[in-house]
Amino acid sequence: MKRLNTLKRIGAALLLLLLVACTTQPQAAAQPTAEAALKVAASVPTAAPEPAQPQTAEEPAAASEPAAAADPDPGPSAEPQSADDGTSVVYFTSDISAAGLVKIYEALHWQPTGAVAVKISTGEPPASNYLRPELIGELVQKLNGTIVECNTAYGGSRAGAAMHKQVAADHGFTAIAPFDLLDEDGEVEWPVTGGTRLNRAIVGSHAEHYTDWVILSHFKGHAMAGFGGAIKNVAIGMSSPSGKVYVHTAGTKTSGSIWYSNQDAWLEALGEMVTGVRDHVGAEHIIYINVMNRLSVDCDCDGNPAEPDMHDIGILASLDPVALDQACVDLVYAAPDSASLIRRIERQNGIHTLEHAEEIGLGSRIYTLVDIDG
Repeated sequence: MKRLNTLKRIGAALLLLLLVACTTQPQAAAQPTAEAALKVAASVPTAAPEPAQPQTAEEPAAASEPAAAADPDPGPSAEPQSADDGTSVVYFTSDISAAGLVKIYEALHWQPTGAVAVKISTGEPPASNYLRPELIGELVQKLNGTIVECNTAYGGSRAGAAMHKQVAADHGFTAIAPFDLLDEDGEVEWPVTGGTRLNRAIVGSHAEHYTDWVILSHFKGHAMAGFGGAIKNVAIGMSSPSGKVYVHTAGTKTSGSIWYSNQDAWLEALGEMVTGVRDHVGAEHIIYINVMNRLSVDCDCDGNPAEPDMHDIGILASLDPVALDQACVDLVYAAPDSASLIRRIERQNGIHTLEHAEEIGLGSRIYTLVDIDG
């Protein structure tokens, strides 16, 4: 049954890729044939890869006064979104533009109730693939949001507040919105329950200043996790440096090296940390958006990532971070030119992040994919 569900999901993703192939920018390989793509209907899921191994590098931080929420979209503060069959809904657009990003946000029918934090990765210099200000600026301003980040635990240009703020300015983020380094004044602990690896999330203390959260992630590969999407952007990106060590080492320490020998344990810690954030903030106060462009095998914490060798895919959004990341993984597997990224995901057993996250109730790997372009 698991194998059937996997094929079904990937087949659905193939069909979607076929339908949007004209609007993306392929860089290699032939498109799947209509005959192959049409073997499965348009929106179901639950995926699969394999292996596991070590790790390599990570995410950042931010600071300033939070702005009050704007008056965005109409709709309830947290409209639970599920399809007729009860599955989580993931929205998709092939339009990777400022307008496309606003459109997919509006599809969620979500309205913030207070100060809005927009969690991004500021990107490690000099050449990482972070989401550009030109892409995200319109949405951040529509929300009257504050861009937030945390300092890294592995050195680099974003390990200290002054240097990190300079990177944020150099990358254009301070020109579009207030910027807040969440851990600039310390950290706080939020309880984590229901897991096996962590008992707390250690986040930057400024996280307490925000009511509502937009987790705006660049989906791509990652040398330690296999891939990075919404779950990693929260679990590592919102953690203070000691919190990052805590997650990377599956709750065994809060200082020292982020390297840890038990790969599956640290992948499990990722989802567990996110449950702590969700429970503290309230699920109705968080939305998740993944941008699938510049699909390198390397993370934005790598200042000199491998050049992407597959085409851009689109933007996806959901109230369910597990469904969202699973849909992105499925689209990668369905793409005709994604061999490098698939190898990276499987080398690190990246799918285990989603397996465990589903097991502990963070979300569902079964979802309905809704193409808003049609």
